[in-house]
Amino acid sequence: MTSILTYTLKNLPSTSKWALKFSVRPLSCSSQLLAAPAAQTKSKKTLAKPNIRNIVVVDGVRIPFLLSGTSYKDLMPHDLARAALLGLLQRTSVPKDVVDYIIFGTVIQEVKTSNVAREAALGAGFSDKTPAHTVTMACISSNQAMTTAVGLIASGQYDVVVAGGVELMSDVPIRHSRKMRKMMLDLNKAKTMGQRLSLLSKFRLNFLSPELPAVAEFSTSETMGHSADRLAAAFAVSRLEQDEYALRSHSLAKKAQDEGLLSDVVPFKVPGKETVTKDNGIRPSSLEQMAKLKPAFIKPYGTVTAANSSFLTDGASAMLIMAEDKALALGYKPKAYLRDFVYVSQDPKDQLLLGPTYATPKVLEKAGLTMNDIDVFEFHEAFSGQILANFKAMDSDWFAQNYMGRKTKVGLLPLEKFNIWGGSLSLGHPFGATGCRLVMAAANRLRKDGGQYGLVAACAAGGQGHAMIVEAYPK
Repeated sequence: MTSILTYTLKNLPSTSKWALKFSVRPLSCSSQLLAAPAAQTKSKKTLAKPNIRNIVVVDGVRIPFLLSGTSYKDLMPHDLARAALLGLLQRTSVPKDVVDYIIFGTVIQEVKTSNVAREAALGAGFSDKTPAHTVTMACISSNQAMTTAVGLIASGQYDVVVAGGVELMSDVPIRHSRKMRKMMLDLNKAKTMGQRLSLLSKFRLNFLSPELPAVAEFSTSETMGHSADRLAAAFAVSRLEQDEYALRSHSLAKKAQDEGLLSDVVPFKVPGKETVTKDNGIRPSSLEQMAKLKPAFIKPYGTVTAANSSFLTDGASAMLIMAEDKALALGYKPKAYLRDFVYVSQDPKDQLLLGPTYATPKVLEKAGLTMNDIDVFEFHEAFSGQILANFKAMDSDWFAQNYMGRKTKVGLLPLEKFNIWGGSLSLGHPFGATGCRLVMAAANRLRKDGGQYGLVAACAAGGQGHAMIVEAYPK
């Protein structure tokens, strides 16, 4: 696929025309951005489909999302996942033997607990007869856990599934070099001293260089931060716009936290340490302070900085998903229905972070809805530049026609409905756990404000994306 940036440079004589093509309304952290959502208008129709089971979210929780290297740094991923499961059990009082299956998403796996869902379930006291498996799909891993649960219930295989996700960025696997690994394996197989000495004679000091993990695309060798910087440049997203959006996210998250709106957070007593009760990455600053930071990836001219990027985060989430009839039989009042969903994939080189742009119109059309029907938008914020680039792509007829095969643009997302309790930039982004947070934020916002439909969307490494419609459960 032709590079968006290359196409633009060939077809537009000046940066000003490029910016004009992808113009977006100016952002500021004024009352416009911090305003309360507009009054919701209830739609009369439901997305229930004949002969298909209604699938509901009874409730969902997450332990506080923390900056990596803080209170969770001495734990293992299954410790966090177990805490989320225990929090869910306490919140819902669901009998453990009622749960048919458990699915967790994760990205950077601890080799000792490769099936972290199973280890966490056993640690949380679930029966050893309850199956569990782990999925990975980059930043949409827990989205995949949820939709896998939906498929299992819709097909009639199970009635009750717990879906969740976990990530521990405080302790990621660092491997020996490939040459060192090969030598160690060969030494283990050597049967004589002569064979061992022969192998050791081939040792070189550079064998000791470790392989450090990086958030980079295997197919392009480019870090996600570099991709975000190029995307921001391609869509003419300025540094100021990115900083303003990041400040919006932190300000709204702080407001939601202070007002007790982040009700999905459950306390976690860290072994040997304090009880953690809230996310610790919410730090509203000022545009002046943010402007002092240097570019983090493309130096010295990049616009992506530590202040307008999501930070490395430790955390876990879990949701109780059931067939509606089963939930009602058990005496539960669900929070929301999980309705239509889609997955999309694009070119990982130039469109790595545009998953929401492609997924949003597809899930709306699948559900028979329009943008105006949506009361709540919850999108994953990997970078400010990524969110703003998606805004501009969705509001561009040119992009729709040249890249999406659509006659008209998707439409501009209304900020008064968008991530008004903060997002990944401020709340944090444990790769494997964010999807469940997005769905619960949408469900809780719908419940609080009386809306009917929420739209959840996220981008992911590999140029992939996900979107889902959440429908409020009738009060």
